[in-house]
Amino acid sequence: MGLLDRLTSARLPVALTAASAVLSIATGIASIGTAGAGPLTSYVPEVVQQTAGFTGTMTGFLLLLSAYALRRRRRGAWYSALLLLPLTAAQGLLQASTYSYPLVALSLLAIPGLLVNRRRFDRKLSLSTSQLAAGVILASVQVYGTVGAYALRDEFPAIREGSAGLVDAFYYTIVTASTVGYGDVTPGPTSTRGKLFALSVVVLGVVSFTVALGTLLAPLLEARFQRALGRMTETQLDLLEDHVIVLGYGDLTEPILNELTDAAVPFVVIVPDQARAAELSDRGMNVITADPSDEEPLERAQLADATAVVTATNNDAEDALAVLTARQLRPDIRIVAAATDRENVAKLKRAGADTVISPAAIGGHLLVESALGRGDTEDVAEKILGDEGTSGSSD
Repeated sequence: MGLLDRLTSARLPVALTAASAVLSIATGIASIGTAGAGPLTSYVPEVVQQTAGFTGTMTGFLLLLSAYALRRRRRGAWYSALLLLPLTAAQGLLQASTYSYPLVALSLLAIPGLLVNRRRFDRKLSLSTSQLAAGVILASVQVYGTVGAYALRDEFPAIREGSAGLVDAFYYTIVTASTVGYGDVTPGPTSTRGKLFALSVVVLGVVSFTVALGTLLAPLLEARFQRALGRMTETQLDLLEDHVIVLGYGDLTEPILNELTDAAVPFVVIVPDQARAAELSDRGMNVITADPSDEEPLERAQLADATAVVTATNNDAEDALAVLTARQLRPDIRIVAAATDRENVAKLKRAGADTVISPAAIGGHLLVESALGRGDTEDVAEKILGDEGTSGSSD
């Protein structure tokens, strides 16, 4: 991948967004309770600097969530990042600290990259039924606790009137439902109704937080299991672009994988054998455990963003079927195949391969030419490869 391709790649704005999020959290925490020391310090009131530090930390966490969703090419995350990045830059300026200026620069640099790669972030947010239910339950408990505590404020001496009382009621609900319980907001000692309400908030809050954590941790555990079984996670699949797809695994596949690894070319291997997939995954390779002739794994491997497809197993029939599927899904992709039997070269060409190489024929030519001393081995190999490509095309 060239320098221009790297600069216009979707990975760069995602990385810049994630870096801006981390810097926003770090500079925001550093600005809370301390005065800035930058050139804008005299122009920004200290209370504004500290407030910007607090809000900058919160914005940083939201931006970090957006960066995570951007890795999965979510359109909603693209919109939220475009909204949060200018806000993060403005908060960096208001913090008036010399440490916040890199934050401003990174936040502004990420915006053009997101705009240029807008078409890549085209996936809608899809939540499972359990995730939607967990969100509704959690929100409902917070509303119940806040409204109930404010309505029963006479039973809670620490909850005041007006909007400040609503903040107190929400604060009470959060610390009670999360079982933190600072004890600064409690029902009166003689209030039976207040104590019963507090018990209901504790029970419902613990249940809602448990359900919410379960829906968040379940995908993480699933990803660990997929990794152990030699399967790529959805996040890893979403990051693939300008890569090579290797269909199947055979005796010739290992040298191909080594060449791609040495050349630092991103690739993904589609292997039907789970044991082989787990072995390749343990070696740090991107693997999808599936039949390479099926459409679904090819789409999951981001065939639309790949640069080439290679297949070189010991079964020409299976290779031809995999080549045919890849060609139908993407007519303009370059496909290279290896034919175990030389008579199958034409068949693989008709299946859709651009180039078909017969390793047995090439090996035989090289052995004879080298034995007879007819030129350098590399020159002979280049000549034979050229002849193979010509003869394949004619078929």
